[in-house]
Amino acid sequence: MNKFESLAARTPLFAETRGDIEVSFEFFPPKTDKMADTLWDSVKTLEPLHPRFVSVTYGAGGSTRERTHQTVERILKETSLTPAAHLTCVAASKDEVDEIAKDYWDLGVRNIVALRGDPPEAGTKYQPHPNGYRDACELVAGLKKVAPFDISVAAYPECHPDSSSRAFDIENLKKKVDAGADRAITQFFFSADCFFRFRDDAAAAGLDVEIVPGILPVSNVATTRRFAATCGAAIPKWLDDLFEGLDDLPAARQLIAATVAAELCGQLYAGGVRHFHFYTLNRAELSYAICHLLGVRAQA
Repeated sequence: MNKFESLAARTPLFAETRGDIEVSFEFFPPKTDKMADTLWDSVKTLEPLHPRFVSVTYGAGGSTRERTHQTVERILKETSLTPAAHLTCVAASKDEVDEIAKDYWDLGVRNIVALRGDPPEAGTKYQPHPNGYRDACELVAGLKKVAPFDISVAAYPECHPDSSSRAFDIENLKKKVDAGADRAITQFFFSADCFFRFRDDAAAAGLDVEIVPGILPVSNVATTRRFAATCGAAIPKWLDDLFEGLDDLPAARQLIAATVAAELCGQLYAGGVRHFHFYTLNRAELSYAICHLLGVRAQA
């Protein structure tokens, strides 16, 4: 068999359903009735995939606090899903954050995504509330005192914008785990090697915690670039090139976005990853298609 026949004989990346993959999804609270309808359609579309949990974000400066709570409550009461509420340190005292956490616990919410949070105004430097939790490490420790929540925290494979180095990020993640975090979910990235290097560095630093890759299916490069600027993610040139000329072809953009994200997930799977967290942007189609490619199928 020559080398070309050998290549052709290889099993295609998605030829077999895995059956051992778990997923989770992130949504953001809607601002309008129309956006609420879109969100709820997405929730109901993805529900049959039986994700481990679905998280609901918290706007910069706590700007969506009530809408986040309402969305989490509706998911809890009207679906079979496990909601995870985002909580941040920004613009709230420790007592205020603790009270929100207690309300969630009393409601039946057992999962929290604990984050430092972004400043209320883009481009300004983060400043902790004078009577609040200073950072995610303190927030995690405080939440564990309120109740035995299952807590996820953020990780940054390409360095947080406020971080001085990869080593600093790893040490900060270790502090969050030592404070009680149960897992870390990464910011999005577009290189499997980037994730594997971060995972290896974390393990070398003594971190023994599940690190879940955050996957952002890209259908709008401009939007993705804006997100990347706030979290330190790099957008490779090849990704820009793939979407060039497709501004007026949304169906083609969707196909390419699903293909790119599914290939990344396939590479991560080959490296041992079994849980993927999808940033849905409140749209179900791309995440559903990628999950299907990975062998995650709807169940009754």
